Amino acid sequence: MSNLTPDAQLDLRGTPCPINFVRTKLRLQKMAPGSLLEVWLDPGEPMEQVPDSLKMEGYGIEQIEDRTDFFALKIRRPDQISEPEL
Repeated sequence: MSNLTPDAQLDLRGTPCPINFVRTKLRLQKMAPGSLLEVWLDPGEPMEQVPDSLKMEGYGIEQIEDRTDFFALKIRRPDQISEPEL
């Protein structure tokens, strides 16, 4: 079982889409490969959009935890991220 202790935490409650996705991606890009980021998101649209968008970008969603008023996502930065072709 992999270590699910986050290396960093980002509170994006109250942040609208797509800004919450952009901030999450920018933070992950600054982290070392293999690092784990915990992101707090509001229920509804953020939870419908952000995890799927991160998966499409090559990030691994390790855990989604319902904490009643918000969700905590644990996202793993892969060793290498392939850039989309233009």
